Amino acid sequence: MTDDPSHPKWSRVLLKISGEALMGDQGYGVHPPTVNRIAEEIYAVQQQGIEICLVIGGGNIFRGLSAAASGMERASADYVGMLATVMNALAMQSALETLGAETRVMSAIPMQAVCEPYIRRKGMRHLEEGRIAIFAAGIGNPFFTTDTAAALRAIEMGCDALLKGTQVDGVYDSDPKTNPDAKRFDTVSYTQVLAENLNVMDATAIALARDNALPVVVFDLHQKGGLASVLSGIGKSTIVQEN
Repeated sequence: MTDDPSHPKWSRVLLKISGEALMGDQGYGVHPPTVNRIAEEIYAVQQQGIEICLVIGGGNIFRGLSAAASGMERASADYVGMLATVMNALAMQSALETLGAETRVMSAIPMQAVCEPYIRRKGMRHLEEGRIAIFAAGIGNPFFTTDTAAALRAIEMGCDALLKGTQVDGVYDSDPKTNPDAKRFDTVSYTQVLAENLNVMDATAIALARDNALPVVVFDLHQKGGLASVLSGIGKSTIVQEN
């Protein structure tokens, strides 16, 4: 790894984007200008020769856990949430292809009319051929989050790192939006994230990353050029890995 901007730190990465990141200033749904801006960031780094794949959440459309808390049966609520991630994946695919990228959406729930079924070897082939692979519908099972899906797909694809785009520039010991004295970490261990319940990803995702030595990089997705700067080693971020 290097901090030379002309030499990216990682050659193959998975970017995890929350569904809420696609809302822009709206309170719900997909905001096309926001999707287009994120797509431009992704396409720019892919044009540098970085192999990149995506997992996008569905919380901007439907959140299974919240629906279950309101009385909907949990498994059914999670399946609806998985379908929401497919909608977001198709929106991102359209934005990327408008820019000239070649993409494939692969769903863990087969729906051949709109996307490919997820097959690990085929996903790896897409990356090798210079396509951006967008993995949708989580892992195809209820009771698992898209954080867990992102960690699993990153490991299956042989990614060098899992990048999580958020609204803050790293991991803090408390919410920096409400606590001006919140401490930011440059690096933090998987063990500390789990022990202190730091708000990075769910415990299953962190445990998967730990057991497979997959670095998790948390950065501000809304900072213009943030993705490229983090990949070049000069952007502000927190790396979750064993110390």
